[in-house]
Amino acid sequence: MDSVASGNLLVIGKVTKAHGLKGLLRVYSYARSEEAFQGSPTVFLSKEEWENAREFHVISVAAYKNGVLLALEGISSIEMAEHLKGAEVLIEKSSIVRADDEYFWHELTGLKVFLNTGEYLGDVSGIISEKGNDIYLVRNGDREWPIPATHEVVREIDLESGTMIICPLEGMLDLNEV
Repeated sequence: MDSVASGNLLVIGKVTKAHGLKGLLRVYSYARSEEAFQGSPTVFLSKEEWENAREFHVISVAAYKNGVLLALEGISSIEMAEHLKGAEVLIEKSSIVRADDEYFWHELTGLKVFLNTGEYLGDVSGIISEKGNDIYLVRNGDREWPIPATHEVVREIDLESGTMIICPLEGMLDLNEV
């Protein structure tokens, strides 16, 4: 599919199992809320054994535990839904609705992190999703620091310049080791 090859799609979840008898899909969401799924009238499902992602029209989306229940046109039985277990759920990037202070993990990975004093700390090397807040892993050589993704600590993210400015809490970093 051209849109997959050109990078116009973003993975927002993974089908974990069928739900009920009528073909609902239980999806573990990588997004903070079901709103990411509601911004698009269609989703794409992709499995390793498929050559291309397949497009489905969204009938309904509902929050459910740590994910969503997704009803898709053409998936009307538990048997059909079971075949989709493990599929990644993707949407077109252009259909994403988000607040000004929301970012996708792929946008943050690789950002240069600076202290509010201007001192370079390292690069965002990964992100851990924890209850309540994400944690940015900032690496410099063989050192790595966990940085809570809170407004109190992360003061500025500038995707254009590829930088993040943080104001670490007292004791968070041993600056003598930076």
